Amino acid sequence: MKRDRSVNFFSEEENARIRAAVEAAEANTSGEIVAMVVHRSDSYREAEILGAVLTSAFLALLVEVAIQLISPWLSTSGWEHGGRLPAEFVLYGVSVWTYVPLAFLLFFPLRYLFRRCESLKLAFVGRRRVQEAVRERAVRAFYEKGLYRTRDETGILIFLSLLEHKVWILGDRGINGRIPHQEWQDLAGELSNGLREGRACDALCSVIAACGAELARHFPRRPDDTNELADEVIR
Repeated sequence: MKRDRSVNFFSEEENARIRAAVEAAEANTSGEIVAMVVHRSDSYREAEILGAVLTSAFLALLVEVAIQLISPWLSTSGWEHGGRLPAEFVLYGVSVWTYVPLAFLLFFPLRYLFRRCESLKLAFVGRRRVQEAVRERAVRAFYEKGLYRTRDETGILIFLSLLEHKVWILGDRGINGRIPHQEWQDLAGELSNGLREGRACDALCSVIAACGAELARHFPRRPDDTNELADEVIR
C-alpha cells in the first residue's frame, strides 16, 4: 500500500501554526479560509502505462543490441573476423523474436516501478493535463468539504497537491464577484514556489494572512459571525 504523504506532510507544530494563522486571518472578516493538502490529484494511469511501455521498449533494445555486439566475441566466428563486426550484422542483428518478448517481460516490473515511484509519471504527463487534474480535484474538494455552504458565500479553499507541487485557490461566488481572479493566481504561485523550495508551512501561513487581509477589506467581520468551517488543515 502506497504511503499517503499528506497525512504527515506537516508536523504537529506546523499544523498548530497553520491553525493559528487561519484563526488570525478570520478574526477581522466574515469569510472562511480552509487549507487542504492531498497526496496527489490524479493517479495518471495513462502515464504509468505509457512510461512503462516506452521504457521497456528502450531497455529491451539496449539489451538486445548489447547481446548482439558481444556474441561474436563469445564465438569462434567472432574471432575469425579479427574482432570486427560485419556492417550487415550491426544493422540487422536485432531480432524481433527476442526483442518483443523481452520488452513484454520488462513492461510489468517497470509498470510496478512507475506505480510505486509516482513522480516518474510526471515526465510522461503534459503540463496542461497536470493543471486540469489539480483544478478538477480542487473543485471537487470545494463541494465535498462544504465550502459552498457558508452564509455569505465567502469560503476560500487553499488546495495543495503534493505530487505535482501545484496549488489552486478557489473562492466562492460572493468573493469572486469582488476580488479579481489574478489575485488568487498570484497567491497560488507564491505558495507553489514555497512548496517546491521546502518551505510549505511558511508560505502557506503567509498566503493565509494575505487572504485574510483581502477578505477583511471586502467582507468585514459581522457582530453575529460564527466560525462555519474548521481551521485545521484538512485532507
